[in-house]
Amino acid sequence: MKKGLILVLFALISVVSYSQVSWNAKVGMNMSNFTGDAFKDSKMRVGFNVGVGMEYQFSEMWSIQPSLMLTQKGTKVEVNEEDVTAKVKLNPMYLELPIMAAARFAIADNQNIVVKAGPYLAFGISGKMKTSLSGDLEGYSEEDILDYFDLPKDMDLYKDINDGGLGMKRFDFGLGVGVAYEINKFFVDLTGEFGLTKLGDGEGAPKNLNFSIGVGYKF
Repeated sequence: MKKGLILVLFALISVVSYSQVSWNAKVGMNMSNFTGDAFKDSKMRVGFNVGVGMEYQFSEMWSIQPSLMLTQKGTKVEVNEEDVTAKVKLNPMYLELPIMAAARFAIADNQNIVVKAGPYLAFGISGKMKTSLSGDLEGYSEEDILDYFDLPKDMDLYKDINDGGLGMKRFDFGLGVGVAYEINKFFVDLTGEFGLTKLGDGEGAPKNLNFSIGVGYKF
């Protein structure tokens, strides 16, 4: 019992004595889509992400990496009917908190490969659904056609349906995996995020899917 306690104490002392905290800033490009039957014909749309992060290293290999990101996700749908094309774009903006456990592998002097995985929490802060028409409109304006079918050109994603919005849920939760290449204080990051929370009610309600590439600098 005493030997076990001593070993635990030595392990804790070694972690505390090594532990290092660093900060970073990063910016990148998102390629996002919705999953689910309601958006089975949707396509990826391009967005952005920007934010700051912290890394707490327990050892040369292991660390935890929480970040606070502003990230734009969403999807787009395109429907072609005879000579008319209707395009619908959804662009939700999230304030996101990913918390990644990371393993670092040195490949050369001041160069590392970092493999990471963990959950993320996100809250939708803004976003719209935008509809546009193109092609042979037979002399009618886009606004006239949308009004005729009672379709809004712009719709708030998070407003209640009774208030003229889409009624999309703000909270999102999911899992992320990624890999990064570090050289000195710079890094290039590839990350995939897989939403586990439905963004709406009912069968086939969509979930977020996002892949991103970014660059960053460690302070």
